[in-house]
Amino acid sequence: MIDVHCHILPGVDDGARDMSESIEMAKKAVEQGIHTIVATPHHLNNQYENAKETILPRVIELNQALQAEKIDLKILAGQETRIYGEMVEGFEKGEIQPINGTNYVLVEFSSSQVPRYTEKLFYDLQMKGLIPVIVHPERNQQLIEQPDLLYQFVKKGALTQVTAASICGDFGKKIKKFSLQLVEANLTHFIASDAHNTRNRTFKLREAFDVIQSTYGEDMVYLFDDNAALVIEGSNVYKEVPERIKKKKLFKIF
Repeated sequence: MIDVHCHILPGVDDGARDMSESIEMAKKAVEQGIHTIVATPHHLNNQYENAKETILPRVIELNQALQAEKIDLKILAGQETRIYGEMVEGFEKGEIQPINGTNYVLVEFSSSQVPRYTEKLFYDLQMKGLIPVIVHPERNQQLIEQPDLLYQFVKKGALTQVTAASICGDFGKKIKKFSLQLVEANLTHFIASDAHNTRNRTFKLREAFDVIQSTYGEDMVYLFDDNAALVIEGSNVYKEVPERIKKKKLFKIF
């Protein structure tokens, strides 16, 4: 398996605190059947500023440490960028690190809302040849309440990535339900760990795929697995036609 969203780089954000914790995370990943991880440190979130030039040497350092420990895991460079109005300029200045140097960029919203300028920004990013990948949309309150917003983003070319732990119910029943609705409506294209440690924010990829397989069948698991491989190559990912999430009407009984 390939994990396209993980905070395994040591000492750069709220993920692995040091190299020893990165090594522990790597061992846990291998136990899950993961062979490749895209390291995605926070950029411009809670004062973390992990620009491209600082990420690349740390990825090399971690790969060397894993080789020394004989851990069969490959780390690729990525970044989880908190959405901001000047992302295009950030890319042009060399501050944005797409997934493995491709044209796919991970974009994070706050947990509460979606900025009004998002649609225009996504259009501008795509005009530059970049494809925005919205991370953990299932944990955004505005998207939960207004899922048609996400439908419109996806319809206009954005992709999304749901967190494995959300599928497993670790963030509560409401978020699990919404996560599965996103899968069912073809509104997500990747399942990733967003792992931060080996304690309360670990990988859960295998468990999430078990849930998806039992609910939607093996073909859906293959789609997510294939998309993770395609995205690190910079190839076109599989996209089914997105559907709107239908809210169930409440009928009063008299």
